[in-house]
Formats: sequence, C-alpha cells, structure tokens
Amino acid sequence: MKYDKEGFNPSYIGRREDILSLIPDNVSKVLDVGCGIGAVGEQLKQRFEVEVVGIEFNEKMTKVAKEKLDRVILGDLDEINLEDYLLPNYFDCILFGDILEHLKNPWDVLKTATSFLSDEGVIIAGIPNIRHYTTVINLLFRGYWPYRERGIHDKTHLRFFTLKNIRELFQYANLKIIKLKRNYRIIERPHSYNRFSKYFCFPPFREFLVFQYLIVAKK
Repeated sequence: MKYDKEGFNPSYIGRREDILSLIPDNVSKVLDVGCGIGAVGEQLKQRFEVEVVGIEFNEKMTKVAKEKLDRVILGDLDEINLEDYLLPNYFDCILFGDILEHLKNPWDVLKTATSFLSDEGVIIAGIPNIRHYTTVINLLFRGYWPYRERGIHDKTHLRFFTLKNIRELFQYANLKIIKLKRNYRIIERPHSYNRFSKYFCFPPFREFLVFQYLIVAKK
C-alpha cells in the first residue's frame, strides 16, 4: 500500500461519489463524522451552499480539513462528549463514511449522533461487509485472517458487520433505514474485473459479493 507525502492512506482521503449521490439536494448543514482531510465535505461545498462541520481523530488530517470545511473538531469519538461541541437537532445530514467499523462503540456513537439530527434529517453511512466471500475463503481454506492496509480487512477495524448486524445497529440507534445500496466487488481491492460484479449478484449469493453497504436512515 502506497501512502501520500503526508503519510495518509489514499483509500481514506479520496472523493466519494457513491456517498454524495445519496445526499439530498436541499441540505444546508452537514456533519461529516470521520472527515479525514475533508475531501467529501469539499466536494459537497463545491456543489451546494452548505455548512460542513467535520470530526476527525487524526491531528494531521484535521489541519488539512480545516482549510476546506467550516469547522473541524479534533477528537476520539469513543471519548469526547459531542454535546460540548454541537447543537441538538442542528444538522439535516450526518455522514458516517467508513468510520463506524473503526470505533470501540459504534452503537452508542451512532445513537448519540441522532440527537444532533433534525427531525427530517438523514444519516448516511458506508459500512464494509465482513460476509464477503474473501473472508469465508481465507478462514475456511487458509485458516488465516487477512489483515490489510485498506478495505474490508483493514487492520485498524475494531468492529465487523454483516447486513443483519447493520440492521441491528440502526435499530439500536432508533433509526429507520429508508434506503440500502450495495457496492459489489468480485476482487476485494479496486480492480477492472469488478465492473462485472453485477452479473453475478443474484440471490442467495449476492450478499457474499457485497463489498460495502450504503445506508440512508431517518429518525
């Protein structure tokens, strides 16, 4: 895995058209949880007149993000009290792009975030699918857990989710899933062959080809 000159993993600092496509056009206040260097928020601000507040654990990333977003909070989501920084019912969109799986307690973090969401607002999350067939093959045939620098088996992941786990997570947070999208991959890493994934995604096998679930939820 190559890193950029600042030492950032390129898998987590890039543009996210898949997440942006789910954001309603009428949003005005967005909270990007785990904003990284602010790439998604910057994209969003280029398209709409919108206030974007970020939360980031990495101090170096926070410095970069502050140049792009309206405000960035530096802190560990498992430790900080967000009520000290955010107003209740303020945001009409809260983003969790590939962050919940990195937390010790994603259940309570997601539930707490709902207090900062407006009544008609949405929470959008991207969560990797640990049920991908590459996990099964590695465990059954290789007897090995594939620790990697990115993707489903990123070695910094602390929690792992299947679709059932995701539904339980959102139910715990008193959120109703209103849209669920699937990103499919035949090969777990980015590869040209993945464009053929959709041709193999039929029940009951499709969940084994889901690389990531994209969720839109409301109170």
